[in-house]
Amino acid sequence: MGEKEHSITAKIADAEWTGESGAKYNFAIYPFGTDFKAVGAVYIVTKRTVKSDGGGNHNFIYVGQTGDLSTRFDDHHKAACFKKNGANCICIHLNGKESQRLDIETDLVMHYNPPCNG
Repeated sequence: MGEKEHSITAKIADAEWTGESGAKYNFAIYPFGTDFKAVGAVYIVTKRTVKSDGGGNHNFIYVGQTGDLSTRFDDHHKAACFKKNGANCICIHLNGKESQRLDIETDLVMHYNPPCNG
């Protein structure tokens, strides 16, 4: 069986978001609270609302990066901010290189200015 980035919860969708630099990044979207394996990733906490066509709109709440996605987000230092802003999704972009994750995180924060990154 191949490596997977999540354990049981099914992926909601895929999305591509653009950073301040113009670079495009692919993310897999999961329900907030999904348990992940210990992999490196850039993550975006969002509030997803369903559109009439069944797709979704995402309001960015927080952009971060980690070397271990298995860390529970319930204990995240911005958890209260996530709750206040109605977080219901976590979007992940797998990347094993910290320097690249930091660059992507900065690029996305500069473009979207999420409220919990302040």
